[in-house]
Amino acid sequence: MNYKLLQKLQNKHFLSFAGNGVMSVLGMLNMIILYRALSVTDIGMWVFFLSILLLVDTFRSGFLTTAFIKFYAGAGKERSAEVLGSAWFLAAIITGILLILNVPAYLFLSYIKNPSLAFFVEWFGIIYVASLPTFIATCVVQAEQRFDQLLYIRFWNQGIFILLVFGMVVTNTASLSNIIYAYLAGAAITSIFTMAMGWSRISSIKSRSTACVKELFHFGKFTVLTTLSSNLFGTSNTMIINFMLGPAALAVYSLGQRLMEIIEIPLRSFAATGMPELSAAYNAEDKQHVIFTLKKYVGMITLALLPVCLSAVVLSDVAIGIIGGPKYVHSEAANIMRILMIFALLYPLDRFFALTLDVIHQPQINFVKVLIMLAGSVMASFAGIYITGNIYGVAVGGVVPIVIGIGISKWALNRYYHFRFVDIYKEGYFQIRQLVQTYWLTLFPK
Repeated sequence: MNYKLLQKLQNKHFLSFAGNGVMSVLGMLNMIILYRALSVTDIGMWVFFLSILLLVDTFRSGFLTTAFIKFYAGAGKERSAEVLGSAWFLAAIITGILLILNVPAYLFLSYIKNPSLAFFVEWFGIIYVASLPTFIATCVVQAEQRFDQLLYIRFWNQGIFILLVFGMVVTNTASLSNIIYAYLAGAAITSIFTMAMGWSRISSIKSRSTACVKELFHFGKFTVLTTLSSNLFGTSNTMIINFMLGPAALAVYSLGQRLMEIIEIPLRSFAATGMPELSAAYNAEDKQHVIFTLKKYVGMITLALLPVCLSAVVLSDVAIGIIGGPKYVHSEAANIMRILMIFALLYPLDRFFALTLDVIHQPQINFVKVLIMLAGSVMASFAGIYITGNIYGVAVGGVVPIVIGIGISKWALNRYYHFRFVDIYKEGYFQIRQLVQTYWLTLFPK
């Protein structure tokens, strides 16, 4: 009986979910350590650094990740080598350009008055270079649906960082500058590991072709703008809070936002496994199956998240106390978490609608949509702070871009194949019921 259950769990969905789950637990553990080791202001600076680093990294990941998986997955040996070599070439070019742009900013470091911004400028370039092989390796193993290898890569990166940070706490040497050394070490060692294992396949760069580079570029120019604009939601809020309310307020908001990982784990996991399935249906010119796959994923994830979100709303104070420690218990963090968790039930719709638009070759609609969403997000955040004078305004304003995005995406997808919102949740209920019955019969056969 247990053997049959283990066999059923050995699938791409479970491995992807487990990998993201393990990494999120490690990330949560790391934040628990950092929130206790650093001051509120230093935590705010660290959150600002990570947010801007993610935004700038979008120029590489947003440009290549979706394009690479689309053209690499299922391709023949020669074609896959050509795509991989071309992706390496483009990634190196993008990294080099951003590094060159970072140099003059670094030279004028003493003139940057904001400490959070100065900290980013000082460290961005070297970390970006150190993470290049890891980025390519992550694209490769994801396209090949080797989620076990993806777990190893993430575990090395996150694990090394956590061990070094924990060592600093034990030796009482934790500081913002030492934390960044640990982060750099994790990035560099992981890249060396991926090259040693042959997962980054740097030698494939000789197989690149001008035609394939152009192909990746023309597809990626839309996805990078979409991903960049999408990441600007969180980063714009980070910037607005940092410059209007200060790093301490940013630390509290980030803590309240931290448990959104509960939502992001299944979203990232099923997006990674769902994209190849959507692409296969689209390439087979089966519109009905494309929308069926969309409804299946969105419906199942939303219904599965409902009890999770309700539990998080009830237990927010406990969660904030565990993660942030006593100094954050009576802050706004718990209520921020409650507000965000309620809105999170709309995330599966927004995420998979956008993913499906990319798959059906409508990245330009995603791009325009995200620009409108970004404008709505920034205006809502400014208005929220103006009205409330605190971070509650930013949290409540977060629903504005989600509603805008869902509305535009639904309109665009209906032009491809008509469906109703209610159909999504009906299909999700049916799929969950089937899944429960399958595993129940596996555990307790008649």
